[in-house]
Amino acid sequence: MNLRKLCCLAAILGSLQSCIKDAPQNPEADIVSFTVNKDDLTGDVYIDQTNAKIRLYLKEEAFQKGIVPTITVSAGGQVSPASGDSLKFDNNGIKKYVVTSNNGANKKTYTVEVINIGTWKFDFEKWDTLSYEGADFHYLNPAGEDGHSVWASGNIGIAITGVTEIADFPLHATANAYEGKYAAEIETRPGNALSGWMNIHIFPGSMFLGNFTTDSMMQNPLKCPQFGQPYRGMPKSFTGYYKYQPGAKFQDRNENIIAGKTDACAIYAVLYNGTERLDATNILTSERIIATAILPDGSAKADWTHFDIPFKVTGTPVAPNAQVMMAIIASSSSEGDFYRGAIGSKLVLDNIEIVHE
Repeated sequence: MNLRKLCCLAAILGSLQSCIKDAPQNPEADIVSFTVNKDDLTGDVYIDQTNAKIRLYLKEEAFQKGIVPTITVSAGGQVSPASGDSLKFDNNGIKKYVVTSNNGANKKTYTVEVINIGTWKFDFEKWDTLSYEGADFHYLNPAGEDGHSVWASGNIGIAITGVTEIADFPLHATANAYEGKYAAEIETRPGNALSGWMNIHIFPGSMFLGNFTTDSMMQNPLKCPQFGQPYRGMPKSFTGYYKYQPGAKFQDRNENIIAGKTDACAIYAVLYNGTERLDATNILTSERIIATAILPDGSAKADWTHFDIPFKVTGTPVAPNAQVMMAIIASSSSEGDFYRGAIGSKLVLDNIEIVHE
């Protein structure tokens, strides 16, 4: 090899080395996974990246003795406390984890919450205002008596399309309550330019026990709602109060008005086996379903109307110490899963309860 070629090769290698040396370090500071021994859980761990929260559904003995989580963070990042460190909770069931990015420029604090549903009565008197650091949107979500949230909705998915104001989201609090100061109002709202690009022209209102994940939002939005919270025993009935006013014009997914068709609400509860949550593709069809309580009449109700629906057992009754989940789902448009409904449909719910056997 002559001298000229050697010089060229040296220059190329030096350039490559410089590129490698100067490659920017990862600025992300996320907890990617938070793994806990399955034997310690009553429901799968949920990471809410939008609000930097991790929800744990622990058995009582695991809560008392503590857990040892395995944590994965963004490439090159560091987390404190470290992965593999023992984690014990005080009475409020809350701990903090701080992730520092590989380049040291960014930090993100995650709140770890232990979720425990002590009562299955929901009066919707307390609400949280949720947002995300640096984001423009704010929306409301029902809060639990202990401050931990067991309810979710499609509000966060709608926020991603550019909706920012609380009043423009499908789920919010209303002073039009059956009892107390507040009730939950669920409304089917018009879509916007970004959702229209995705062929979504309405935002059907929904509220449910469980979590909402945006992981499948573009590929399969029906998998975004993760229905259910850990439950014990067999339920007897599902009760509550509601009012419903359907919107004026029912439309299909392509915005065609369907003459003579009136929107209807949906209110139902589902008990099912296992800790892996069902979603909108299988919540009423899964072989894991044990029992259901479904409102038979979703038509207009101008005044507060009481419902008391016995659970219909469709599968094997709950065995002692079995791990089961209870889902409660309400929507202002019963065909909203398929983006069919009437803009302006409103469902108001208050004082709902799962009555135990």
